[in-house]
Amino acid sequence: MSAAKINVENLSLWYGAAQGLKDVSVEVEEHTITAIIGPSGCGKSSFLRTLNRMNDHVPGARVTGRVLLDGEDIYARGQDPARLRKRVGMVFQRPNPFPMTIYQNIAYGPRVHGERSEARLREIVEQSLRRAALWDEVRDKLQKSAFELSGGQQQRLCIARALAIEPEVLLMDEPASALDPVATAKIEELTDALKENYTLIVVTHNMQQAGRISDHTAFFLSGELIEFGPTRDIFTRPRDPRTEDYVTGRFG
Repeated sequence: MSAAKINVENLSLWYGAAQGLKDVSVEVEEHTITAIIGPSGCGKSSFLRTLNRMNDHVPGARVTGRVLLDGEDIYARGQDPARLRKRVGMVFQRPNPFPMTIYQNIAYGPRVHGERSEARLREIVEQSLRRAALWDEVRDKLQKSAFELSGGQQQRLCIARALAIEPEVLLMDEPASALDPVATAKIEELTDALKENYTLIVVTHNMQQAGRISDHTAFFLSGELIEFGPTRDIFTRPRDPRTEDYVTGRFG
């Protein structure tokens, strides 16, 4: 068993008067991939965004309960959200490269966090692109616009950009949903390689993808965590009939 990286304890989330998450408790092990599944509007992305306090930017959003990262409550008084987001990076559903060169996209985060050595920045850019399995495709194009890349390459660039600030956890919100099958396969291969150095939590609508890439799966429904466990168990012998109905396609 891996050590726990994230412990979520009795977490609830409201957007104004509307409750988005209801008393969620779950433990995420270090150096594993956890898939978050469930129908649209069930709270998957909302849950992901609580793990690096992205919901802080939503007017009227508030949380109760605790989210512990290495035993430290990220919502405790005095916690710095910017420092948290350096430790817990995020990749969004659609590629969102910055309107600058490939090199500048990767170097942006380290520069914001104080890196001034150009030699060190070059090292970070190459290392990040290698980890995102993109270096060989762009090594001679670093001064080209990121918008010249294909959709799949742009998404891997965004992953490399997230890795450049050396996070410990990587949150991925349906990272392959806007990509073609070939690009999707590359993203899936990449997630498996990344878990050696990072803890990954991936929202996906694709049941087959969840089965292929994840060690554990969490099933959400109407803001509640219905079931969590090893992916094989969730898909072959779920404990809750609602989980079985969802993974077998009876709804969702």
